[in-house]
Amino acid sequence: MAKWTPKHEAPEPLEGPVVATITGGTILWFVLFLAQLPFYGWYEDHHHEWWVWTCLAGTGLGLIGIWYVRGRDAAIKKTHPE
Repeated sequence: MAKWTPKHEAPEPLEGPVVATITGGTILWFVLFLAQLPFYGWYEDHHHEWWVWTCLAGTGLGLIGIWYVRGRDAAIKKTHPE
């Protein structure tokens, strides 16, 4: 079996508003968590309470993500000032 080699170079990675994207997603997870809290009894009766806790976990991981991408952006700006 022959080894595959690319015929052209890979494109540059896309960079966008990473911090804003992660922050927006984190806010969305938290809003979903808050929106489901009044219905926790229904979720529990139907064995779907994990939906509520998934939203809280998404919020927590999003906060870690915000911390990470802010540090990443700071490091990029430090090494590549414009």
